[in-house]
Amino acid sequence: METRKNLSHSAELAERKSSHIELASLSQTSGDGIDSRFDYEPLFFSHPSSTEKWPTEFLSRTLDYPLWISSMTGGTEKAAFINKNLSTLAGKYKLGMGLGSCRPLLETDARLSEFTVRKFMGDQPLLANLGIAQVEECILSSKTSLIHEMVKKTEASGLMIHLNPLQEWLQPEGDRFTISPLETIKRFLDDVSYPVLVKEVGQGLGPKSLKALLSLPLHGIEFGAYGGTNFTKLESLRARDTQVKEPFIHVGHTAHEMVGVLNALPVGKKEFIISGGIKNVLDGYELKMKLKSPALIGMASPFLHPAMESFEALENYFLNLREALLTARGLLSVKEDK
Repeated sequence: METRKNLSHSAELAERKSSHIELASLSQTSGDGIDSRFDYEPLFFSHPSSTEKWPTEFLSRTLDYPLWISSMTGGTEKAAFINKNLSTLAGKYKLGMGLGSCRPLLETDARLSEFTVRKFMGDQPLLANLGIAQVEECILSSKTSLIHEMVKKTEASGLMIHLNPLQEWLQPEGDRFTISPLETIKRFLDDVSYPVLVKEVGQGLGPKSLKALLSLPLHGIEFGAYGGTNFTKLESLRARDTQVKEPFIHVGHTAHEMVGVLNALPVGKKEFIISGGIKNVLDGYELKMKLKSPALIGMASPFLHPAMESFEALENYFLNLREALLTARGLLSVKEDK
């Protein structure tokens, strides 16, 4: 006589096979839909365990996975809740994280609690974040000490400076630069003792800009490439009479293009965060494996939505993301560009 367990298993198997029959006609594929970026190598794979890691060095720390929670929010009522969830995830699973713009902290500590997440992260890499316009303002007014104090107050590992000239140009209340961002960064680096990285906010960086940044004593670069959240487009949605400026939304460089540029340049000991247009795990995996330099996969919006709901929702998203990333590493080899 079959045991109850065997009967249950048999019923489950029969139901699954029935579903296969019903769904077979809806599951047809064609060669046109194949993802040609990868070689699929099933012979060398074992399913990732719940304890499997992908150790990655960044900012002199070892992350358990090559994932970076890119800068998102600060200075709003929801920011404390979101940042607590994100930083708790980073601490629990040994990830790195960037804070949203810390501009409010240059003037007052009223919102400091929204940014002080070190207690949730342990010793994981954490970057404060400031726009190039604010860095320029502090330099011209001889107040760079305010930036250093801000980095200290947030207990950050260093500073991310975000470049956003097009965003500022389209923003009705946007700042205007009086010196070039390159000159601002050079001056700032003359008076700094902690790691500094630079990122764009949705347009990416062209070859001349990448080459110029690589020549500076920066720790690294985050792409902020075209194809993801685009703050230039965001500001155009807020502004009026943008018809003349609208074409500028469509200029920039994809992460794939930037990887190609960097692989052709001497990058020294710089580290990179590949972000912008990373729509899924395979996008990030492909580009990380193609870039010849140390790199993390940076994501913002995919983390933001579950973080706004609850830590449980965020953790569940991450666990699925982690499993998918480890599965990609085990099953797929990235083809070389021809």
